[in-house]
Amino acid sequence: MLQPKSVKEVQEAVNTASTAMLIRGGGTKTALSTSSGNETVIDLSNLSGILEYRPEEFTFTALSGTPLENIIEMLEENGQWLPFDPPMAKVGSTIGGTLATGLSGPGRYRFGGARDFILGVKWVSGVGEMLSGGAQVVKNVAGFDFPKLMIGSLGRLGVISEITLKVFPKMNSFGTVEWDCGGIADAVGFVKGMTRTPIDLFALDLDSDGIVRARLGGLSTTLNTRLARLSEYRDGANIILGDGELNLWEQLREFLWLPNDCSLIKVPIIPDLIPQLDACLADSQSHRKYSVGGNIAWIGWSGTIQDIDTILSELGLGGLLIIGEPGTPWLGTSSVITIFADKVKRAFDAEGRFLPL
Repeated sequence: MLQPKSVKEVQEAVNTASTAMLIRGGGTKTALSTSSGNETVIDLSNLSGILEYRPEEFTFTALSGTPLENIIEMLEENGQWLPFDPPMAKVGSTIGGTLATGLSGPGRYRFGGARDFILGVKWVSGVGEMLSGGAQVVKNVAGFDFPKLMIGSLGRLGVISEITLKVFPKMNSFGTVEWDCGGIADAVGFVKGMTRTPIDLFALDLDSDGIVRARLGGLSTTLNTRLARLSEYRDGANIILGDGELNLWEQLREFLWLPNDCSLIKVPIIPDLIPQLDACLADSQSHRKYSVGGNIAWIGWSGTIQDIDTILSELGLGGLLIIGEPGTPWLGTSSVITIFADKVKRAFDAEGRFLPL
């Protein structure tokens, strides 16, 4: 294992690697960061630190191994936050690992995902060259948008070394309205209707048992009025405030609902397919959460990876294995590499120094 502490050492590590490189950040996403024994592991946990923070410009630049918790604490001291809710901060996720996996939390519903907050990125190519894209300003229209291309690349196009992100002012009050719709089909129908509401929802999630949760944020002087209005959309509403509300969304964002013996799989989906997917999983030892207005399924899976791969393939769905045994992380239809992806891979990593897509 190589553990560079500077960008120069990252370049040296890339140049000295004798086998395909596996890039690791905080090691929290085990299916993506655990070596099978044949790779050269480049551990970026020591490549850490805030290089620049401009609260007045709502931007910061950090090395990729910087823990998310450090960034969150820095931003909170200035009344700012990353509203896409980067997950797994409590267990040691890094900002580079978050962007390389393209993971966002419930706040993606209102504010967009990680790719919508990246302004600039620097990375080391497979031949040790330092490359860059984007800028350290919010308004930038120069050239191809390379930063967004690196989001979700899983460290297979290059080693992300430095990242610039924009941030938002943090709301001072939050509240959630919860409904029990009695079943997944009714819950999906209700969520589809809620996506058309004029109320500005921060998050909209549902559980496999038919529980729907809608989150609001804003000024404390108007929050209760808005929550009361939102609760009128369906009978049986339960309003959650205070620490209980904050803990609820932390449980979802940090995957604290996931049993220790389960793999975690992310599946992009449309709401209309949720009942079909949930029915296929209902008799299995699985746990299901549906986030971002029903557009992301999070599956806690205790069966074999081959079984869930077959289920997703039969439904025409693709998934990404986040937590689990190392191997090919793409499941279902995601395992089919497109012609475009193959061309991008060959353009960025012509010599095949990183793991394949």
